[in-house]
Amino acid sequence: MLTGTPQLETERLILRAPCAQDFPAFAAYFMSDRARFTGGQPDRILAWNRFCTTLGHWHMRGFGVFVMVRRDTGAVIGAAGPFYPEGWPEPEIAWQLWDGTTEGHGFAVEAACATRAHAYDDLGWTTAVSLIAPDNLRSRALAQRLGCTPDGTHPHPHFGPLDIWRHPAG
Repeated sequence: MLTGTPQLETERLILRAPCAQDFPAFAAYFMSDRARFTGGQPDRILAWNRFCTTLGHWHMRGFGVFVMVRRDTGAVIGAAGPFYPEGWPEPEIAWQLWDGTTEGHGFAVEAACATRAHAYDDLGWTTAVSLIAPDNLRSRALAQRLGCTPDGTHPHPHFGPLDIWRHPAG
């Protein structure tokens, strides 16, 4: 369990650091077609490795993506937040909805806004991007809702070229 990490709250979400109990929901996402734009694979061992990378990011960088928990049901539905792994062009605000039934309800935009404010206000970021696969139309639409604008591409060695969406300044 990660200790000393912040917890953010929005009207409908609790955003907290990942913990071991979140792995089943993450693995189901990672091994499904829903993760086709975020490196998903039909392999539980690779899902475990990716989940541990998410946890390790908190240790290595002092920040990381938060798990989204619905306040009304306690269900774990995804992740969002500041992310800056090796090889990224600059710090990112990332998001994933692990549960497809939660799409279209504004949870991702709510989480992205809260975690972006955290990155600017608490972490001192002055800029942020989101890297989005060109065919990921839902994430592109979300980036537009967040006020992001296209700003070139990043040649990711594993995912292929990713579109850079620049967030408004903090």
